[in-house]
Amino acid sequence: MVEARITVNGKETPLSPAAPHTTVLDLLRERGLTGTKEGCAEGECGACSVLVARPGVDKPTDWVAVNACLVPAAALDGQEVITSEGLATVGEPGTRPTLHPVQEEMAVRGGSQCGYCTPGFICSMASEYYRSDRCAHAEADAEAADGGDHEHGPNGFDLHSLSGNLCRCTGYRPIRDAAFAVGAPTEDDPLAQRREQEPPAPVATEYTRDGATFLRKDTLAETLQLLRERPDAVVVAGSTDYGVEVNIRSRRAGCVVAIDRLPELRELRAESDHIEIGAAVTLTEIERRLDGDVPLLAELFPQFASRLIRNSGTLGGNLGTGSPIGDSPPVLLALEASLVLADADGERVVPLADYFTGYRQSVRRPDELIRAVRIPLPLSPVTAFHKIAKRRFDDISSVAIGFALDIEGGIVRKARIGLGGVAATPIRALATEAALEGKPWSAETVEAAARVLRGEGTPMSDHRASSIYRSAMLGQSLLKLHAQTTEAVSS
Repeated sequence: MVEARITVNGKETPLSPAAPHTTVLDLLRERGLTGTKEGCAEGECGACSVLVARPGVDKPTDWVAVNACLVPAAALDGQEVITSEGLATVGEPGTRPTLHPVQEEMAVRGGSQCGYCTPGFICSMASEYYRSDRCAHAEADAEAADGGDHEHGPNGFDLHSLSGNLCRCTGYRPIRDAAFAVGAPTEDDPLAQRREQEPPAPVATEYTRDGATFLRKDTLAETLQLLRERPDAVVVAGSTDYGVEVNIRSRRAGCVVAIDRLPELRELRAESDHIEIGAAVTLTEIERRLDGDVPLLAELFPQFASRLIRNSGTLGGNLGTGSPIGDSPPVLLALEASLVLADADGERVVPLADYFTGYRQSVRRPDELIRAVRIPLPLSPVTAFHKIAKRRFDDISSVAIGFALDIEGGIVRKARIGLGGVAATPIRALATEAALEGKPWSAETVEAAARVLRGEGTPMSDHRASSIYRSAMLGQSLLKLHAQTTEAVSS
């Protein structure tokens, strides 16, 4: 087994003697790259953002910004990382580095004050700077901005790419100005040129220190056999959940198995009767590759955490944790999704509605993996995702509702409603579905069904919301959906 190492700013950096739980953030700082900062250790502030070379959507390679505080350094064995220091061009000794265009714009437009968050902003901004279709779509984005869309600049820059970065002193206007001022990469830009080449291939990893091991196998079959032998192993993909456990709760797993680069879990394809999404395809990749083909997912993604989290997080991970407040289960329940579960002996398909059995519990056995999510076709034409949270973006939901309805001739032919945050597991609103199906899509029907929806689940009171509020929001969400669809039809 080759010694585990990461290429950082063009130089190979061995992981040894770091412990297997060591994050990319801690490894970088231990090696003197202190531009990468720790602000929250939970993936919420973006001060630790770095760039990673990942398989591209429009080009062979994309420079993707991720939270270095969450990713185990061993998970990037054999991979390429660029930090804020690596963006500048260093000349002869004694001369000042040449700033990257993103760094230059942040400096001249006053985008930095205390400077603590600035390196993270720089890396997230650089990821968007190198987005391959940004400049190609700049003209269309500019027209959208002229129409009142303040989230895109005339250069095609999507401000949501910075949604996971927080600034507590400068204020966001100069940062926004810098983002909207950057031009296109020049032809001799080495990071732009790097996009034309394939990213580093996944490498098998067996990194052991102090009695703990981080493992990555070459194939799904090898991984499933390993899980049969080590049912105690912790499985990680984007590590957006496990990373928090490591940082905040000091979790130290004896064996961690990475599945994020397994080819069998990285497929996304459309068949005649379903869409199959690999469990390790990141949310950003799903969003860009589907490109709105599943409208309910397209509505979910902007409200799912931040771009930094979506760049690493996966549907398989979100479902695998079994959290009752995950954002994807209500949507996938409404879409009547099924999960393909795989073990060393084969596969089985389980409807998502039958998957959850209790609080953070499911029918998945320790030696099984979620290989893929299947969404049946055709899709229901009337869909919506309503997320009730204290913040509009980048927050944990108090209540989440996914709707998918077939309405023909003013009659609800089929209704599927997924709920999160109102029970120990994500659930289907079966009573409400029955109250809608076969009835006219009218104010009277919806008001009656909304009363039923308020009684679905067993909502509790906690620091996010009271049980009464949660129940009220359920009913209100259905009334809102009716108002929105009625307005759309009338207009």
